[in-house]
Amino acid sequence: MLSSLSNIFKVPDLRVKILFTITILALYRVGSQIPVPGIDFDAVLQLRDSAEQTGGVLGILNLFSGGALTNFAIFALGIMPYITASIIMQILTVAIPKLEELQQQGATGQRKITQYTRYLTLVIAFLQATGITFVFGNGGGSALGNTAGIIVIPDFTVPRVVLVILSLTAGTALLMWMGELISQRGVGNGMSLLIFASVVSAIPFDGARLRATEGNLYLGVAIVVAIGLMVAIIFIEQGQRRIPVQFAKRQMGRRMYGGQSTYIPLKVNQSGVIPIIFASSVLYLPVLMASIFPWAWFQTIVNDYLTQPSNIVYIVVFGTMIIGFAYFYTAITFDPVKQADNIRKQGGFIPGIRPGPQTERYLGKVLSRITLPGALFIAAVALVPTVLIAITAPDLGTATGIGGGGGAAISFGGVSILIAAGVALETMKQVDSQLMMRNYEGFLK
Repeated sequence: MLSSLSNIFKVPDLRVKILFTITILALYRVGSQIPVPGIDFDAVLQLRDSAEQTGGVLGILNLFSGGALTNFAIFALGIMPYITASIIMQILTVAIPKLEELQQQGATGQRKITQYTRYLTLVIAFLQATGITFVFGNGGGSALGNTAGIIVIPDFTVPRVVLVILSLTAGTALLMWMGELISQRGVGNGMSLLIFASVVSAIPFDGARLRATEGNLYLGVAIVVAIGLMVAIIFIEQGQRRIPVQFAKRQMGRRMYGGQSTYIPLKVNQSGVIPIIFASSVLYLPVLMASIFPWAWFQTIVNDYLTQPSNIVYIVVFGTMIIGFAYFYTAITFDPVKQADNIRKQGGFIPGIRPGPQTERYLGKVLSRITLPGALFIAAVALVPTVLIAITAPDLGTATGIGGGGGAAISFGGVSILIAAGVALETMKQVDSQLMMRNYEGFLK
């Protein structure tokens, strides 16, 4: 392990990439603590304490922003607008033929789609910044943790509101640029590493709060459960169903081509953490509406059923959405029709399966079967740890705000571990490939 770690710094270009990545992540963490101009910082501190005591769906948004949301920092929106825009663009690529043509044009088309994603990110960030500014600026947002009616923007005038909205939107644009810099000049996927930094940064604080609230024994049990959950997540993340593909031999001139065999790797968890993010975003909408519209009956329903992790309605609704979005996203990212057509054009076939419609049906059947356990697993990862914490330590649940958004507000939650383990694995694979190219021993055996 230590020798592999030292090998990283023996390669000059890899050392520069890693140091560059660490520098960008450090700047991101600094920006998560810089408040937006034009706000009352004392009121922000009161809002953060109120949110930690009452819970709410603010937790999931605060998780992805690394605490920047409750600090009302320039990176308060985090990378969520970009993730939402990327998911929407993937859906539109399937639905709109023009975008599908761009995707098939290679690097040129992908650059255009990336540019469209950036524009959509700014639009979503502007809308979210406007909503958050008006919800917290006038003392509203009880479902989001602002039960004390704290006014974050004391001078609620048009210039001040515009300044706050533009600052939040510009912070998202800057964060998007930083993520792209990591992807281009650093190591790993920039957006994923920013989320990883947000999740990991909360571990010391949440661990100390868990110890202060429940004691050393409960903290030890939570660490053991988290480690066991991480092992299970890595096992599922690495799980594949390999479908063999045989290519027929072809003779061109005096040479014989083809005849080799390969396989199609279908991951058990094909969609990763995207279904949880998508389900949390959808679940966030009624909570935000309850904060904006003064309907007592609607606010009661939302607060009693959609922000309580131990409530059976919350468990059923959130779990069903995760499973549904897992199937939906898997269907978007892997098309059996296109895959079967590509195999046929390359002169390949699946042993025992005829090319064409039979291959399509076979791939669709296999994909449907392996998606179900993967979807059930990520739903359990998102719900079970949170439910257990809410039942065994209710005081901690109200003190940490794990009530909403899938219960991912503390570092020992399933969503946090799923994100951290997945991003760490992908980054280590990239570092390993860089080391193996230069005849060094990697981390992964």
